[in-house]
Amino acid sequence: MKSRLGFGIVIVLTFINLGYAGNFNHEFSDFSVRITKDTAKIKAAFHEDDIAANEYLKDRLKPIQSNFKRINSITQWTSILKRDIEGESAEGGEATFFFKGKRLEKILARHYGEMGQALIEYYLMNGQLSFVFQKDYKYNRPMFYDIKAMKENNDSEVFDFKKSEITETRNYFEKGDLFHIVNSQDCGAPFSGEYMAAEEKSIQDDFKRLTKLLK
Repeated sequence: MKSRLGFGIVIVLTFINLGYAGNFNHEFSDFSVRITKDTAKIKAAFHEDDIAANEYLKDRLKPIQSNFKRINSITQWTSILKRDIEGESAEGGEATFFFKGKRLEKILARHYGEMGQALIEYYLMNGQLSFVFQKDYKYNRPMFYDIKAMKENNDSEVFDFKKSEITETRNYFEKGDLFHIVNSQDCGAPFSGEYMAAEEKSIQDDFKRLTKLLK
């Protein structure tokens, strides 16, 4: 998660250097956490299809996409467990585990920061990762940046969740191995084998850390 949440740290440091964060009191801390978790939460996938597959990968992606749709069509879960995630982002996070019978089908991991948040959805097939869907939101201003803060900084905008810059990344696994990545901001060129290997390790490590929260 560290590699994919690094944007939050970089952005916060940038705002500090620009002087945006220098004048705010600690009293905003609890307020910012409440705003993020209660009113500015990324919507998880539900009753939706994945994007159209590249023709040359259509056969390999079809079972993964079918599994994604199947899981997101489930309305009655045997059990849903929630755990706090500590130390991964500025404002913490939470993980939700979805079980059908005794089988873990899906994990939603949310990570919160002053300048953004991430939602990572892990989908399993036959006990292994099948699809990992990540949404990163980069806020236009810090969460607690209201009209007063805007005027004090001679700025023209307040925090507006709807103005967030959104990046979506889809990671496809076959028998536990990452073989295809689609990122909404890339140019469409294939990723290098070295990059794919690094991403696979990062995702698998994050997934293992999450499942340990169940013990």
